[in-house]
Amino acid sequence: MIDPSKINIRDFDYPLTEERIAGFPLENRDASKLLLYQNGEYATHQFSELPDLLPDHSLLIFNNTRVIHARILFTKEKGSIIEIFCLEPADHIPDIQMAFQQQGKSVWKCLVGNNKRWKTVFLEKEFEYRGKTHLLKATRKEAVENAWMIEFSWEDALLSFAEVLAQSGVIPLPPYLNREAEETDTIRYQTVYAAENGSVAAPTAGLHFTADTFARLASRDIGCENITLHVGAGTFKPVSSETIDQHSMHSEKLYIERSLIVKLIENPDKNIIPVGTTSARTLESLFWFGVKLAVDGPIYEELEVLQWDAYQEKYNIQMTAAMALENILSYMKSRDMKVLSGQTQLMILPGYRFKIAKGIITNFHQPRSTLLLLITAMIGEKWKEIYAYALANDYRFLSYGDSCLLLP
Repeated sequence: MIDPSKINIRDFDYPLTEERIAGFPLENRDASKLLLYQNGEYATHQFSELPDLLPDHSLLIFNNTRVIHARILFTKEKGSIIEIFCLEPADHIPDIQMAFQQQGKSVWKCLVGNNKRWKTVFLEKEFEYRGKTHLLKATRKEAVENAWMIEFSWEDALLSFAEVLAQSGVIPLPPYLNREAEETDTIRYQTVYAAENGSVAAPTAGLHFTADTFARLASRDIGCENITLHVGAGTFKPVSSETIDQHSMHSEKLYIERSLIVKLIENPDKNIIPVGTTSARTLESLFWFGVKLAVDGPIYEELEVLQWDAYQEKYNIQMTAAMALENILSYMKSRDMKVLSGQTQLMILPGYRFKIAKGIITNFHQPRSTLLLLITAMIGEKWKEIYAYALANDYRFLSYGDSCLLLP
């Protein structure tokens, strides 16, 4: 049994200097380097070679979430700027897509930058849309933990919040880029297959894919399926505690179609390879939800996987991935559910044995991050050697950086 109290975050550090962090994307998405790790060996390729490097009978799982313009900047009369960063809709809104379709008013949990300068009852911001000038108001409600509930309202009651946000907000680039978003980021900090609004950070492993990549994957008969996990701001939260048991993992909303559950059950011999850590977390969360249904019974209203569920003795029972997925399929059929929704807080630690994912396509992650812990779970201590190799061979790191295909 994995003991989180014995995993020290200092063991997952490496010397990442600012010049190794990719500040901007390459001109062509698939021109990035690709580090292939297979059979204990690694080598440099170009991402455009990916379709030829994947094992036969592979099934790629993509996260089709779409990054929203979550940062709204309000300028006060004297020039100071107050930033409102939208995190998630208010609790009384059961579905994020419903929140985006709200008209006239919407309440969100938000981070507020420069909050001490907010002295007025509300903030105002003009924005242009369809040749007209509109006015957005933000009213601060109650404090919630380190955030605030903010009520947004606008004059044109026919406009949805999705339209308001798209025109009045900006793309929220990762804090380590240390720059403001530019027009090109609106396109490039978004996968070409992004479909479902809801993330405040891109599933960056997918940024390398192009229409040509998908065409070549199809020519090799490599399957491509989608899940949706809306990436939260917590993905950038550093591990500040010395041992992992003191770290609180962020929770993220996910959606999985029943047809994908069926496909996973019908293809047990497929090399299931998630594109990115978000897809990997989603697939593994499916397994543990199937286990929880077996142990606890069908008591859950939606998928619910907590941070330490995978490490609880009561849930460590003999169960194959197919059995866990069958449990979920029965649960969905009994409720006539076409889409499974819920939240996962699953933390994947070194020593964890993956239940569904057979490899991963991913970028290079920050030192001392939960994402690096997940990679270590996939390939073990070899991560140190691989990251040292990447640093020595001019790989570009983090969101706009190069990629890996890890096949342990």
